[in-house]
Amino acid sequence: MASTSVYRRELLERLRIPFSVVSPRVDETPLPNESTLDLALRLAKAKAAAVAMDHPDAWVIGSDQVADLCGAAIGKPGNFERAMAQLQLMRGATVTFHTALCLMRGDTESTLSIPTEVTFRKLSDEVLEAYLHAEEPYDCAGSAKSEGLGISLLETIKSDDPTALIGLPLIALSGLLRDAGFVIPAKK
Repeated sequence: MASTSVYRRELLERLRIPFSVVSPRVDETPLPNESTLDLALRLAKAKAAAVAMDHPDAWVIGSDQVADLCGAAIGKPGNFERAMAQLQLMRGATVTFHTALCLMRGDTESTLSIPTEVTFRKLSDEVLEAYLHAEEPYDCAGSAKSEGLGISLLETIKSDDPTALIGLPLIALSGLLRDAGFVIPAKK
């Protein structure tokens, strides 16, 4: 897996297939006029390609997620102040999280994106501050962990793949892996 994300690693472990994690070392700077969807797709493919170059016989999984609020990318906040500003901006709004996935081996590649629409509740600054101090989601795009206490900040989640919001769409990935010849779940 071309990722250093703890969240993606935990998700991939659910499929019970052997894998290793390699840092893809990809520049994640958006290109001029690049849409959030195109950014997510490009980065997922770039991450997979970067690792595949050093591991040409391996199936490599690349994934990236970009949160979109009215066409603008909402990144990982990194600290309390930026997280608070993000949550205030998203209060009462619907944010689309584009989670892109690329499975690559040599010249074979499958790339797709799963959108997840998340509507945030209209909550007071005091509630948002209490959440941030409790969970410290500073490494998550959108500043809220839906798999944790952050679920309380959300009004609705709409997606075809519930794990996409966490960072790795396992329903889609299972299909791609089966198409590539993997047996999931594996026979004992």
